[in-house]
Amino acid sequence: MPQGADDRREVVIRRAERPGDLGWMVMTHGEIYAGQFGWDADFEALVAGVVAGYAAQRSPATEAGWIAEVDGERAGCVLLVAGEEPHMAKLRILLVTPAARGLGLGTRLVAEALAFARKAGYRGVTLWTTGNLVSARRIYEHFGFTLADEEPTRSFGHDLISQTWTVDLESATTGI
Repeated sequence: MPQGADDRREVVIRRAERPGDLGWMVMTHGEIYAGQFGWDADFEALVAGVVAGYAAQRSPATEAGWIAEVDGERAGCVLLVAGEEPHMAKLRILLVTPAARGLGLGTRLVAEALAFARKAGYRGVTLWTTGNLVSARRIYEHFGFTLADEEPTRSFGHDLISQTWTVDLESATTGI
């Protein structure tokens, strides 16, 4: 791509409310993680469960999802859902497609989710990830997330490091 071509790309972050948005989240996670990391269909099933739970039980005042579009095409997503503990939310299924990486979409998606979490009255946000997702970890650290727990696990056909990250919204900066 010629230098400066990214400057002409139209980037939009919008709510995940259009038909096909939730299905796209599941399909894209399955395809990208299989191709990039060799993860099996168990991962896609996990994402499908997260998305199905969100679709069936979402409380619009406290839970939301976002889609990043580049030039009118879906290129990223994230969900924010209520956690098990009072006043805690969960950041779920952050993804940016390989073709859209480097445009700051992951940062923008997380910023939207955290701004929503603050407005919804959450005091903190937690997330689960794996140690091999280095780019995502950089985004989380940028917003003040800290590693709360990690342990070896066998998931999605691979030996991985399971990680839980948290951020206190009352003391964290906005990150952008």
